[in-house]
Amino acid sequence: MTTFMTNERRWRWRSEPAKIRVLAIFGFGAVAAFFVNSWTARAAKPDANDSRAAFLQIYRVLTSPRCQNCHPAGDSPLQGDDSHVHLQNVRRGKDGRGVYGMRCDTCHQATNLPGAHMPPGSPRWALPSPEHKLVFVGRSAGELCRQIKDPKQNGGRSLEDLLHHIADDDLVGWGWSPGEGRTLPPLSRPDTVAQVKVWIDGGAACPE
Repeated sequence: MTTFMTNERRWRWRSEPAKIRVLAIFGFGAVAAFFVNSWTARAAKPDANDSRAAFLQIYRVLTSPRCQNCHPAGDSPLQGDDSHVHLQNVRRGKDGRGVYGMRCDTCHQATNLPGAHMPPGSPRWALPSPEHKLVFVGRSAGELCRQIKDPKQNGGRSLEDLLHHIADDDLVGWGWSPGEGRTLPPLSRPDTVAQVKVWIDGGAACPE
């Protein structure tokens, strides 16, 4: 009996440090994993430099003909890949949908008319309202960035609203399905939305 008790005490004495070492290893591993995951999460979050770089990509889209033609500095929409002034003396009007006798939906139907360079279409074809023209033409990247995120100039939209506007709005989506004979924006719609997310997640920073 004495021999058995002595052996049991020796086994316990020898095994306790081993248990402590195993627990210590697991504990260290868990702490290390926590810090690695935390660092990775911080490293993955876009910063201001990423945000500005993303907006420069967005700027390429916004100043392409498919976008800027509906965001002119004056009250006449623009046409074509060269962004010339719309023929027929078309004007913005009080609601952005033209003036009496020359309303946008006179020519622009709910869908694109078939054929190259035929009138494009969307159910809500219009320019921005006179109160919020949101001019793209002639704006530098910094100017356009500050303008589109300013609720006083963008129709009261938040950054999240801007994201949904670009991602989901049917009229905006027309820019990537403009009909025959028209050049597409330099980025696809999903790629543009991805850049908008990076821009917003990095603090919606603007180029100088």
